[in-house]
Amino acid sequence: TALGRIFDAITDPLIASLSDKCKSKSGRRIPFMKWAALPLAVTTVLVFCAPFDADAKSGSWLNSLWVCLTVLAYYFLITMYCTPYTALYSEITHSEKERMLASSAISLTFILGTGIGYLGPAVWGALTPVFGDRVLAIRVTFAAFAVIALLCMYVPVFAIKEKDYVDTVPSQTTMMKSLGMTFRNKSFRVFVGSDIFYWLGLTMFQTGIPYFVTSLIGLPEAFQSMFLVLMTVLSLVFYPGINSVTSKVGKKKMVVAAFVMFTAVFAFTAFTGFGKNGNLVNTPFGAATAGQLVQGLLMIVCGSLPMAIFGILPQAMVADCAEYDQKLTGESRQGMFFAARTFCFKLGQALAMVLFTSLATVGSNGFGYRLAAMTAAVLCAIGGVILLFYNEKKVLSNPTPEEIAAAR
Repeated sequence: TALGRIFDAITDPLIASLSDKCKSKSGRRIPFMKWAALPLAVTTVLVFCAPFDADAKSGSWLNSLWVCLTVLAYYFLITMYCTPYTALYSEITHSEKERMLASSAISLTFILGTGIGYLGPAVWGALTPVFGDRVLAIRVTFAAFAVIALLCMYVPVFAIKEKDYVDTVPSQTTMMKSLGMTFRNKSFRVFVGSDIFYWLGLTMFQTGIPYFVTSLIGLPEAFQSMFLVLMTVLSLVFYPGINSVTSKVGKKKMVVAAFVMFTAVFAFTAFTGFGKNGNLVNTPFGAATAGQLVQGLLMIVCGSLPMAIFGILPQAMVADCAEYDQKLTGESRQGMFFAARTFCFKLGQALAMVLFTSLATVGSNGFGYRLAAMTAAVLCAIGGVILLFYNEKKVLSNPTPEEIAAAR
Protein backbone atom coordinates (compact mmCIF):
# COMPACT_ATOMS: atom_id res chain seq x y z
CA THR A 1 0.00 0.00 0.00
CA ALA A 2 2.81 2.42 0.85
CA LEU A 3 4.50 1.69 -2.52
CA GLY A 4 1.21 2.27 -4.31
CA ARG A 5 0.70 5.57 -2.50
CA ILE A 6 4.20 6.77 -3.43
CA PHE A 7 3.68 5.76 -7.09
CA ASP A 8 0.26 7.41 -7.00
CA ALA A 9 1.71 10.62 -5.61
CA ILE A 10 4.40 10.79 -8.29
CA THR A 11 1.87 10.39 -11.13
CA ASP A 12 -0.41 13.15 -9.78
CA PRO A 13 1.64 16.08 -11.18
CA LEU A 14 2.03 14.27 -14.52
CA ILE A 15 -1.72 13.77 -15.00
CA ALA A 16 -2.44 17.28 -13.72
CA SER A 17 -0.04 18.83 -16.23
CA LEU A 18 -1.48 16.83 -19.12
CA SER A 19 -5.01 17.78 -18.07
CA ASP A 20 -4.18 21.48 -17.65
CA LYS A 21 -2.67 21.50 -21.17
CA CYS A 22 -5.43 19.41 -22.81
CA LYS A 23 -6.97 21.03 -25.93
CA SER A 24 -9.85 18.60 -26.47
CA LYS A 25 -13.17 19.96 -27.76
CA SER A 26 -14.83 18.29 -24.76
CA GLY A 27 -12.75 20.30 -22.31
CA ARG A 28 -9.62 19.72 -20.26
CA ARG A 29 -11.03 17.37 -17.59
CA ILE A 30 -13.89 15.27 -18.99
CA PRO A 31 -11.78 13.39 -21.60
CA PHE A 32 -9.43 12.03 -18.91
CA MET A 33 -12.33 10.97 -16.73
CA LYS A 34 -14.08 9.33 -19.68
CA TRP A 35 -11.13 7.19 -20.74
CA ALA A 36 -10.00 6.29 -17.22
CA ALA A 37 -13.36 5.06 -15.88
CA LEU A 38 -13.69 1.68 -17.64
CA PRO A 39 -10.02 0.58 -17.26
CA LEU A 40 -10.19 1.60 -13.59
CA ALA A 41 -13.26 -0.56 -12.97
CA VAL A 42 -11.69 -3.53 -14.78
CA THR A 43 -8.35 -3.17 -12.98
CA THR A 44 -10.10 -3.04 -9.61
CA VAL A 45 -11.49 -6.51 -10.27
CA LEU A 46 -8.23 -7.86 -11.72
CA VAL A 47 -6.40 -7.10 -8.46
CA PHE A 48 -8.41 -9.94 -6.90
CA CYS A 49 -8.06 -12.34 -9.84
CA ALA A 50 -4.47 -13.58 -9.68
CA PRO A 51 -4.42 -16.31 -12.39
CA PHE A 52 -1.54 -18.55 -11.33
CA ASP A 53 -1.70 -21.71 -9.24
CA ALA A 54 -0.39 -20.75 -5.81
CA ASP A 55 0.68 -24.34 -5.16
CA ALA A 56 2.91 -24.44 -8.24
CA LYS A 57 6.64 -23.81 -7.90
CA SER A 58 6.55 -20.32 -9.40
CA GLY A 59 2.87 -19.58 -8.76
CA SER A 60 3.33 -17.68 -5.52
CA TRP A 61 5.80 -15.08 -6.78
CA LEU A 62 3.96 -14.74 -10.10
CA ASN A 63 0.75 -13.99 -8.21
CA SER A 64 2.65 -11.47 -6.08
CA LEU A 65 3.93 -9.82 -9.25
CA TRP A 66 0.39 -9.79 -10.67
CA VAL A 67 -0.97 -8.07 -7.55
CA CYS A 68 1.87 -5.54 -7.55
CA LEU A 69 1.36 -4.59 -11.20
CA THR A 70 -2.43 -4.43 -11.01
CA VAL A 71 -2.32 -2.34 -7.83
CA LEU A 72 0.08 0.12 -9.49
CA ALA A 73 -2.21 0.23 -12.54
CA TYR A 74 -5.16 0.86 -10.22
CA TYR A 75 -3.41 3.79 -8.55
CA PHE A 76 -2.40 5.27 -11.91
CA LEU A 77 -5.94 5.03 -13.29
CA ILE A 78 -7.60 6.43 -10.19
CA THR A 79 -5.20 9.38 -10.41
CA MET A 80 -6.13 9.75 -14.08
CA TYR A 81 -9.78 10.07 -13.04
CA CYS A 82 -9.61 11.88 -9.70
CA THR A 83 -7.07 14.61 -10.50
CA PRO A 84 -9.10 16.07 -13.40
CA TYR A 85 -12.27 15.49 -11.37
CA THR A 86 -11.11 17.63 -8.45
CA ALA A 87 -9.85 20.31 -10.85
CA LEU A 88 -13.27 20.34 -12.54
CA TYR A 89 -14.92 20.84 -9.15
CA SER A 90 -12.83 23.98 -8.69
CA GLU A 91 -13.65 25.31 -12.16
CA ILE A 92 -17.43 24.82 -12.22
CA THR A 93 -17.93 26.52 -8.84
CA HIS A 94 -17.72 30.29 -9.06
CA SER A 95 -18.28 31.48 -5.51
CA GLU A 96 -17.37 30.53 -1.95
CA LYS A 97 -20.91 29.35 -1.28
CA GLU A 98 -20.95 27.11 -4.37
CA ARG A 99 -17.56 25.68 -3.41
CA MET A 100 -18.72 24.83 0.09
CA LEU A 101 -21.89 23.13 -1.19
CA ALA A 102 -19.97 21.17 -3.82
CA SER A 103 -17.30 20.14 -1.32
CA SER A 104 -19.98 18.97 1.10
CA ALA A 105 -21.67 16.95 -1.65
CA ILE A 106 -18.37 15.34 -2.66
CA SER A 107 -17.63 14.45 0.95
CA LEU A 108 -21.12 12.99 1.43
CA THR A 109 -20.86 10.81 -1.66
CA PHE A 110 -17.40 9.69 -0.55
CA ILE A 111 -18.86 8.56 2.76
CA LEU A 112 -21.75 6.84 0.97
CA GLY A 113 -19.36 5.00 -1.34
CA THR A 114 -17.16 4.00 1.58
CA GLY A 115 -20.23 2.72 3.42
CA ILE A 116 -21.18 0.55 0.45
CA GLY A 117 -17.62 -0.76 0.33
CA TYR A 118 -17.84 -1.74 4.00
CA LEU A 119 -20.71 -4.06 3.04
CA GLY A 120 -18.29 -6.22 1.04
CA PRO A 121 -17.69 -8.91 3.70
CA ALA A 122 -21.43 -9.24 4.33
CA VAL A 123 -22.14 -9.58 0.60
CA TRP A 124 -19.52 -12.21 -0.12
CA GLY A 125 -20.49 -13.99 3.08
CA ALA A 126 -24.03 -14.32 1.72
CA LEU A 127 -22.78 -15.37 -1.73
CA THR A 128 -20.33 -18.02 -0.52
CA PRO A 129 -23.02 -20.70 0.01
CA VAL A 130 -24.47 -19.85 -3.42
CA PHE A 131 -21.21 -20.33 -5.31
CA GLY A 132 -19.70 -22.87 -2.94
CA ASP A 133 -16.37 -21.02 -3.12
CA ARG A 134 -15.39 -18.07 -0.91
CA VAL A 135 -12.75 -16.76 -3.34
CA LEU A 136 -15.23 -16.76 -6.22
CA ALA A 137 -17.81 -15.03 -4.02
CA ILE A 138 -15.27 -12.29 -3.21
CA ARG A 139 -14.48 -11.80 -6.90
CA VAL A 140 -18.15 -11.60 -7.83
CA THR A 141 -18.72 -9.06 -5.05
CA PHE A 142 -15.92 -6.81 -6.26
CA ALA A 143 -17.10 -7.17 -9.86
CA ALA A 144 -20.58 -6.02 -8.82
CA PHE A 145 -19.14 -3.09 -6.87
CA ALA A 146 -16.95 -2.18 -9.86
CA VAL A 147 -20.01 -2.03 -12.13
CA ILE A 148 -21.77 0.29 -9.66
CA ALA A 149 -18.63 2.44 -9.45
CA LEU A 150 -18.33 2.58 -13.24
CA LEU A 151 -21.90 3.83 -13.62
CA CYS A 152 -21.27 6.49 -10.96
CA MET A 153 -18.01 7.59 -12.61
CA TYR A 154 -19.81 8.01 -15.93
CA VAL A 155 -22.45 10.34 -14.43
CA PRO A 156 -20.31 13.53 -14.54
CA VAL A 157 -18.72 12.43 -17.82
CA PHE A 158 -22.03 12.41 -19.68
CA ALA A 159 -24.07 14.81 -17.53
CA ILE A 160 -21.65 17.76 -17.46
CA LYS A 161 -20.85 19.76 -20.59
CA GLU A 162 -17.57 21.21 -19.38
CA LYS A 163 -17.43 23.98 -21.97
CA ASP A 164 -20.77 25.35 -20.72
CA TYR A 165 -19.28 26.04 -17.29
CA VAL A 166 -15.60 26.64 -17.94
CA ASP A 167 -14.02 29.12 -20.32
CA THR A 168 -10.27 28.74 -19.84
CA VAL A 169 -7.23 28.65 -22.05
CA PRO A 170 -5.15 25.45 -21.77
CA SER A 171 -1.90 25.94 -19.91
CA GLN A 172 1.32 26.04 -21.93
CA THR A 173 3.61 25.51 -18.94
CA THR A 174 5.67 22.34 -18.57
CA MET A 175 4.96 19.97 -15.70
CA MET A 176 7.96 20.87 -13.55
CA LYS A 177 7.59 24.59 -14.14
CA SER A 178 3.88 24.43 -13.35
CA LEU A 179 4.59 22.49 -10.15
CA GLY A 180 7.21 25.06 -9.17
CA MET A 181 4.82 27.95 -9.85
CA THR A 182 2.19 26.26 -7.71
CA PHE A 183 4.51 26.01 -4.72
CA ARG A 184 5.58 29.63 -5.14
CA ASN A 185 2.11 30.56 -3.92
CA LYS A 186 2.86 31.34 -0.26
CA SER A 187 -0.66 30.71 1.04
CA PHE A 188 -0.77 27.37 -0.73
CA ARG A 189 2.62 26.39 0.71
CA VAL A 190 1.36 27.11 4.21
CA PHE A 191 -1.82 25.13 3.58
CA VAL A 192 0.04 22.13 2.16
CA GLY A 193 2.56 22.17 5.01
CA SER A 194 -0.31 22.05 7.48
CA ASP A 195 -2.13 19.42 5.42
CA ILE A 196 0.86 17.06 5.42
CA PHE A 197 0.94 17.01 9.21
CA TYR A 198 -2.82 16.48 9.31
CA TRP A 199 -2.57 13.41 7.07
CA LEU A 200 0.41 12.09 9.02
CA GLY A 201 -1.53 12.31 12.27
CA LEU A 202 -4.88 11.13 10.92
CA THR A 203 -3.45 8.16 9.02
CA MET A 204 -1.51 7.02 12.07
CA PHE A 205 -4.65 7.30 14.19
CA GLN A 206 -6.94 5.55 11.69
CA THR A 207 -4.40 2.77 11.19
CA GLY A 208 -4.25 2.30 14.94
CA ILE A 209 -7.97 2.42 15.77
CA PRO A 210 -8.39 -1.40 15.78
CA TYR A 211 -5.46 -1.68 18.20
CA PHE A 212 -6.56 1.26 20.35
CA VAL A 213 -10.02 -0.27 20.74
CA THR A 214 -8.86 -3.80 21.57
CA SER A 215 -5.36 -3.51 23.04
CA LEU A 216 -5.59 -0.21 24.93
CA ILE A 217 -9.24 0.16 25.89
CA GLY A 218 -9.73 -3.61 26.01
CA LEU A 219 -13.03 -3.81 24.12
CA PRO A 220 -14.06 -6.84 22.02
CA GLU A 221 -13.14 -6.74 18.31
CA ALA A 222 -16.79 -6.32 17.29
CA PHE A 223 -16.66 -2.73 18.59
CA GLN A 224 -14.18 -1.74 15.86
CA SER A 225 -16.72 -1.75 13.04
CA MET A 226 -19.43 -0.27 15.24
CA PHE A 227 -17.21 2.65 16.23
CA LEU A 228 -16.21 3.36 12.60
CA VAL A 229 -19.86 3.38 11.54
CA LEU A 230 -20.80 5.58 14.51
CA MET A 231 -18.05 8.08 13.71
CA THR A 232 -19.21 8.26 10.09
CA VAL A 233 -22.87 8.78 11.00
CA LEU A 234 -22.07 11.44 13.58
CA SER A 235 -19.82 13.32 11.16
CA LEU A 236 -22.75 13.48 8.72
CA VAL A 237 -24.94 15.02 11.42
CA PHE A 238 -22.47 17.89 11.76
CA TYR A 239 -22.30 18.75 8.03
CA PRO A 240 -25.15 21.34 7.86
CA GLY A 241 -23.89 23.14 10.95
CA ILE A 242 -20.33 23.27 9.63
CA ASN A 243 -21.40 25.07 6.45
CA SER A 244 -23.45 27.55 8.47
CA VAL A 245 -20.71 28.35 11.00
CA THR A 246 -17.99 28.51 8.34
CA SER A 247 -19.89 31.22 6.46
CA LYS A 248 -19.62 33.36 9.60
CA VAL A 249 -16.13 32.64 10.96
CA GLY A 250 -14.22 31.47 7.87
CA LYS A 251 -12.52 28.24 6.85
CA LYS A 252 -9.19 28.91 8.56
CA LYS A 253 -10.63 29.27 12.07
CA MET A 254 -12.76 26.16 11.59
CA VAL A 255 -9.83 24.01 10.46
CA VAL A 256 -7.58 25.32 13.26
CA ALA A 257 -10.33 24.39 15.72
CA ALA A 258 -10.51 20.93 14.14
CA PHE A 259 -6.75 20.54 14.62
CA VAL A 260 -7.15 21.39 18.31
CA MET A 261 -9.96 18.86 18.70
CA PHE A 262 -8.05 16.09 16.94
CA THR A 263 -4.96 16.81 19.04
CA ALA A 264 -7.02 16.43 22.21
CA VAL A 265 -8.70 13.21 21.00
CA PHE A 266 -5.41 11.61 19.96
CA ALA A 267 -3.72 12.59 23.24
CA PHE A 268 -6.69 11.23 25.22
CA THR A 269 -6.42 7.94 23.32
CA ALA A 270 -2.78 7.59 24.38
CA PHE A 271 -3.90 7.46 28.03
CA THR A 272 -6.90 5.16 27.68
CA GLY A 273 -7.04 1.74 29.29
CA PHE A 274 -8.25 2.54 32.79
CA GLY A 275 -11.57 1.22 34.07
CA LYS A 276 -11.08 -2.35 32.87
CA ASN A 277 -12.01 -3.69 36.27
CA GLY A 278 -15.68 -3.47 37.08
CA ASN A 279 -19.05 -4.96 36.40
CA LEU A 280 -19.48 -6.11 32.82
CA VAL A 281 -22.26 -4.64 30.71
CA ASN A 282 -23.67 -6.91 28.00
CA THR A 283 -24.03 -5.25 24.60
CA PRO A 284 -24.76 -6.59 21.08
CA PHE A 285 -21.03 -6.24 20.40
CA GLY A 286 -19.79 -8.08 23.47
CA ALA A 287 -19.37 -7.54 27.19
CA ALA A 288 -17.46 -4.51 28.50
CA THR A 289 -17.22 -2.38 31.62
CA ALA A 290 -18.84 1.04 31.84
CA GLY A 291 -15.38 2.64 31.93
CA GLN A 292 -14.33 0.94 28.70
CA LEU A 293 -17.54 1.97 26.94
CA VAL A 294 -17.17 5.59 28.04
CA GLN A 295 -13.56 5.76 26.82
CA GLY A 296 -14.40 4.26 23.44
CA LEU A 297 -17.43 6.50 22.92
CA LEU A 298 -15.50 9.63 23.94
CA MET A 299 -12.77 8.82 21.43
CA ILE A 300 -15.25 8.32 18.59
CA VAL A 301 -17.84 11.01 19.39
CA CYS A 302 -15.24 13.73 19.98
CA GLY A 303 -13.38 12.70 16.83
CA SER A 304 -16.42 12.89 14.55
CA LEU A 305 -16.73 16.70 14.50
CA PRO A 306 -13.14 17.44 13.41
CA MET A 307 -13.42 14.62 10.89
CA ALA A 308 -16.49 16.30 9.39
CA ILE A 309 -14.68 19.65 9.22
CA PHE A 310 -11.68 18.13 7.47
CA GLY A 311 -14.01 16.27 5.14
CA ILE A 312 -15.39 19.53 3.73
CA LEU A 313 -13.09 22.52 4.14
CA PRO A 314 -9.56 21.61 2.93
CA GLN A 315 -10.76 20.91 -0.61
CA ALA A 316 -12.53 24.26 -0.71
CA MET A 317 -9.35 25.97 0.54
CA VAL A 318 -7.34 24.46 -2.33
CA ALA A 319 -9.97 25.77 -4.76
CA ASP A 320 -9.65 29.24 -3.17
CA CYS A 321 -5.87 29.18 -3.65
CA ALA A 322 -6.21 28.02 -7.27
CA GLU A 323 -8.72 30.75 -8.11
CA TYR A 324 -6.54 33.45 -6.54
CA ASP A 325 -3.53 32.19 -8.49
CA GLN A 326 -5.52 32.29 -11.74
CA LYS A 327 -6.40 35.93 -11.08
CA LEU A 328 -2.77 36.66 -10.23
CA THR A 329 -0.99 34.87 -13.09
CA GLY A 330 -3.72 34.74 -15.73
CA GLU A 331 -3.10 31.01 -16.13
CA SER A 332 -5.62 28.32 -15.22
CA ARG A 333 -3.74 25.50 -13.44
CA GLN A 334 -6.38 24.10 -11.10
CA GLY A 335 -5.31 20.56 -11.92
CA MET A 336 -1.78 21.17 -10.70
CA PHE A 337 -2.98 22.76 -7.45
CA PHE A 338 -5.07 19.74 -6.54
CA ALA A 339 -2.33 17.38 -7.74
CA ALA A 340 0.29 19.17 -5.64
CA ARG A 341 -1.92 18.85 -2.58
CA THR A 342 -2.60 15.19 -3.35
CA PHE A 343 1.11 14.56 -3.99
CA CYS A 344 1.98 15.85 -0.53
CA PHE A 345 -0.76 14.17 1.47
CA LYS A 346 -0.24 10.79 -0.20
CA LEU A 347 3.44 10.92 0.67
CA GLY A 348 2.32 11.82 4.19
CA GLN A 349 0.01 8.81 4.27
CA ALA A 350 2.77 6.48 3.09
CA LEU A 351 5.17 7.85 5.73
CA ALA A 352 2.48 7.54 8.42
CA MET A 353 1.98 3.84 7.66
CA VAL A 354 5.70 3.20 8.03
CA LEU A 355 5.89 5.38 11.16
CA PHE A 356 2.96 3.63 12.85
CA THR A 357 4.43 0.20 12.14
CA SER A 358 7.76 1.30 13.62
CA LEU A 359 6.26 2.84 16.76
CA ALA A 360 3.69 0.10 17.41
CA THR A 361 6.43 -2.45 18.07
CA VAL A 362 8.19 -0.33 20.72
CA GLY A 363 8.02 -1.71 24.25
CA SER A 364 5.31 -4.01 25.54
CA ASN A 365 1.80 -3.95 27.06
CA GLY A 366 0.55 -1.53 24.40
CA PHE A 367 3.25 1.10 24.96
CA GLY A 368 3.92 1.29 21.22
CA TYR A 369 0.26 2.04 20.50
CA ARG A 370 0.24 4.77 23.14
CA LEU A 371 3.38 6.24 21.61
CA ALA A 372 1.76 6.17 18.15
CA ALA A 373 -1.38 7.95 19.43
CA MET A 374 0.67 10.62 21.19
CA THR A 375 2.83 11.08 18.08
CA ALA A 376 -0.35 11.59 16.05
CA ALA A 377 -1.44 14.24 18.57
CA VAL A 378 1.88 16.08 18.29
CA LEU A 379 1.75 15.97 14.48
CA CYS A 380 -1.77 17.42 14.47
CA ALA A 381 -0.71 20.16 16.87
CA ILE A 382 2.15 21.11 14.53
CA GLY A 383 -0.28 21.17 11.60
CA GLY A 384 -2.56 23.55 13.48
CA VAL A 385 0.30 25.91 14.33
CA ILE A 386 1.43 26.01 10.69
CA LEU A 387 -2.10 26.85 9.51
CA LEU A 388 -2.10 29.95 11.73
CA PHE A 389 0.16 31.54 9.09
CA TYR A 390 -2.37 30.95 6.29
CA ASN A 391 -3.54 34.32 4.92
CA GLU A 392 -7.20 33.56 4.18
CA LYS A 393 -8.12 37.21 3.76
CA LYS A 394 -5.61 37.63 0.95
CA VAL A 395 -6.60 34.39 -0.79
CA LEU A 396 -10.25 35.47 -0.91
CA SER A 397 -9.44 38.96 -2.22
CA ASN A 398 -8.46 40.21 -5.67
CA PRO A 399 -4.74 40.75 -6.39
CA THR A 400 -3.61 44.36 -6.78
CA PRO A 401 -2.41 45.60 -10.19
CA GLU A 402 1.13 45.72 -8.79
CA GLU A 403 0.94 42.07 -7.68
CA ILE A 404 -0.44 41.01 -11.07
CA ALA A 405 2.32 42.86 -12.92
CA ALA A 406 4.99 41.25 -10.73
CA ALA A 407 3.54 37.76 -11.19
CA ARG A 408 3.33 38.02 -14.98
